Amino acid sequence: MVRPMTTLSRPELDQVWQWLDAVPDPEIPVISLVDLGIIRKLYYEGETLVVLVTPTYSGCPATSIINADIEAALRAHGIENLRLERQLSPPWSTDWISEQGRQKLRDYGIAPPVTEESPGTGTRIWLRTENNLTVACPRCGSNHTTRVSQFGSTPCKANYRCQDCLEPFDYFKCI
Repeated sequence: MVRPMTTLSRPELDQVWQWLDAVPDPEIPVISLVDLGIIRKLYYEGETLVVLVTPTYSGCPATSIINADIEAALRAHGIENLRLERQLSPPWSTDWISEQGRQKLRDYGIAPPVTEESPGTGTRIWLRTENNLTVACPRCGSNHTTRVSQFGSTPCKANYRCQDCLEPFDYFKCI
């Protein structure tokens, strides 16, 4: 049985981040809420752990499930004094998906948001326009792909098809 935390046993925030990194996104279970970038900040306010959560979009139907999963995970580790706060500004962006999360998406068969280097700067930029976008197939790596539909399995994804391996796949659109 896990006992509620006390001031003397209050876990460090690094430990809490590790616990939350094990909580999967309900729509894409191979990526954690931390890798997805929707858990924005953790801090203690007195004895209460505060978790700032930014949904991928304000009308996301999974928001209540995500909050319940966060709460369940933390309570399972003995955190009883807990407050989840919804943070809508700044709005969530695909920029917040970690590199590890991008690789997990690729391994799962979802193409992560497309990036390229800004000419002459060596800085990575996110390609937010969907016109003439080259999206690499997450299965075979080919750039010979075409968009089938602007809308995929969820509103944040588009549907593509690889012209080499002929497999369909979702592309996680830049937001």
